[in-house]
Amino acid sequence: MARKKTECITLPTLPLRDMVVYPHMVLPLFVGRSKSVAALNAVAEEEQNVFLLAQRNAGIEDPTPEDLHQIGTVARVMQVLKLPDGTVKVLVEGISRARALSVDGSGDYFFAQVEAAEEGVSEGRDMEALRRTLLNEFEQFAKLNKKIPAEVLGTISGIEDNGRLTDTVAAHLQLKLELRQEVLNRVDVAERMEFLLGQLDAELDILQVEKRIRGRVKKQMEKSQRNYYLNEQIKAI
Repeated sequence: MARKKTECITLPTLPLRDMVVYPHMVLPLFVGRSKSVAALNAVAEEEQNVFLLAQRNAGIEDPTPEDLHQIGTVARVMQVLKLPDGTVKVLVEGISRARALSVDGSGDYFFAQVEAAEEGVSEGRDMEALRRTLLNEFEQFAKLNKKIPAEVLGTISGIEDNGRLTDTVAAHLQLKLELRQEVLNRVDVAERMEFLLGQLDAELDILQVEKRIRGRVKKQMEKSQRNYYLNEQIKAI
């Protein structure tokens, strides 16, 4: 089947060094590179969205178009604040996945020819089973992790759109940068869910091991304290 043609737009582009932004995420970015600041100025002047593309190597200070991933996120700039040190704090809200057909960095800022990355949507029993498994494993993860607020579970379980649900779960996992990008790259929702379930399984295994280690350490400390207390009693007698 031929891929449906989608409209292409040109957007100012921000290379991201050490993060991946998913659709529906709202988070602050700290921008200091001159080209990125110029891109934000262009966005403000033209009242348009910005395209967020993660770098393939976060260590590169001055990336070229070849250093950027192809799949990124179209985002709305909600707030811009210039800081005393010259950097800019910008609050963005991810809107949708998009694919960079080309990126040009020859001017004052990066801009990209962008087309929407249409999400493949699956329905039926298999999709419902994936959804339930994802929610169940994330609940186990949240209970073991302790860093995820209880209200997050309620919020996530109330998300009906499976694509948004998967991205929201991914945003709460402490994945390596390349794995976060891999979640973004997987446009098909069912494939994204299966990939994320694999990452959750790995995280749960690690958390279970950490729990067992903490339990052993706690028992050893309690035994040492008990022995110390008994020895002190013997000395006193």
